Amino acid sequence: MPPMQLERLLHSQGFGSRKQCRALIRAGLVSVAGEPCENPFQEVEPGGGQDLPGLAFSVDGQAWNYRQRACLMLHKPAGYECSHLPTHHPSVFSLLPPELKERGVQCIGRLDQDTTGLLLLSDDGQFIHQWSSGKKRIPKRYRVTLKHAVEDSLVQALLSGVQLHDEPAPIAAAACELTGSHTLALTICEGKYHQVKRMVAAAGNRVEALQRQSVGGLVLDAADLPEGQWRWLTPADLQQLADFS
Repeated sequence: MPPMQLERLLHSQGFGSRKQCRALIRAGLVSVAGEPCENPFQEVEPGGGQDLPGLAFSVDGQAWNYRQRACLMLHKPAGYECSHLPTHHPSVFSLLPPELKERGVQCIGRLDQDTTGLLLLSDDGQFIHQWSSGKKRIPKRYRVTLKHAVEDSLVQALLSGVQLHDEPAPIAAAACELTGSHTLALTICEGKYHQVKRMVAAAGNRVEALQRQSVGGLVLDAADLPEGQWRWLTPADLQQLADFS
């Protein structure tokens, strides 16, 4: 990355308009690599790579690193909507620093308000398209808790394919296995509206709780990322995400 003026760098990271960033710097609220800087036009080296942290700076005591693009994962709790304009519940974006919302981070594949688990977000249009496109048939695995006890016939129906309303042909699970008397591990590749709930209903049962456990080859580790918490995707995460063939 070529050098950038400090006010431009702050603006690119979601700290407000260029005018607002200029005011933050001139007010003495910005430090670069631990050193105060009051010149908004000072040239700095952003550093880092596409998915590696770059220049360390702080704004009003908040530590940050420059990132060329924002790619992150969130352990979504129940009771949050995947929308910037929620209607009945808080937005998942309220769980993120406001700087990420300011720089245009979007959900990659929405989860219902009552669904928990792995949610990917980014401000990179190409990345969003790549991981939300139905044509790529990206596997997504869910832990499904059912109202009624699971029978082998339910699993076989899901694997064989069930007919959903407004769909021209039956849709089959990519994988499905019993994990308990009322739980399934179910993998789908389409990502249609309420797909898991509709498939289970079409097979004669009802979803009581739903958790997305993985996308592609990227698996949510609840011990590493508790509910309601987020973190940047590392190059290793991105490689795991892509390793699903």
